Amino acid sequence: MNTNDLNTALYEKMAAEQDKYRDWLKSQPPEEILHHTYEYTVREDIVMAMEDLELTDAQAQALLDSPTPLADVYRHFEKLETGYMDVIRDSIENRADDVCKVLEEQRSIPLYLHSAAYASQHGEMAQYNRSYQANFDCKEAIEHAISAHYADNRLDTESAVKAVLEKFGSERVQFILANTIQHKDSDGRVSRDNKAWAKIGLTDLFTRQARKTLQEPEKGSVLQKLKQEPTTHKPALSKKQEPER
Repeated sequence: MNTNDLNTALYEKMAAEQDKYRDWLKSQPPEEILHHTYEYTVREDIVMAMEDLELTDAQAQALLDSPTPLADVYRHFEKLETGYMDVIRDSIENRADDVCKVLEEQRSIPLYLHSAAYASQHGEMAQYNRSYQANFDCKEAIEHAISAHYADNRLDTESAVKAVLEKFGSERVQFILANTIQHKDSDGRVSRDNKAWAKIGLTDLFTRQARKTLQEPEKGSVLQKLKQEPTTHKPALSKKQEPER
């Protein structure tokens, strides 16, 4: 055989070995299949690499002489110290950075308060469209947060509000809540539709928690300011201010 034939023969032998391994694995219980998932994946990658790899005659023949060349290569790979976990860690950090960047960009989109007609007349359609999309995403996020944090006839308002505020900021969340409640208030079908009533009730709970959360920093800052101010003696009461004895 020439070099090409030897490599082809090795690839076909490895592929057949993997097919046999796959058939065996499929016959195992779920726990055993999970136990061999990593091995199966690496073996698949080895076979895939052999499609393009050109070994020398001596190399190809050496592997062909083994009854299980694929298993042999896998066992060798298993002993190597690779940078696999480093790649995993980098992937986690990079993904987290990407999400943080998207969230920061989303929070920084200005809230556009004019109509589409006004935006068109003033050449501001780009700003309008970005704000409109962010508004839509915020509305969807509020509905998803309510759904995700509602269980056993109870809404975890604090967690739901926190999740949305972190993504869209206080200004946009307040704007969407105000518009949503105004829209529901004018919907004549609400009183006749229990589902719509329930949905509005949850939105009301969400809104109350949002207002409470948004007011807390202000209260905290005032309290902190008072704590930081130097203590002074109260001025003496005037004659008119003195309590009657």
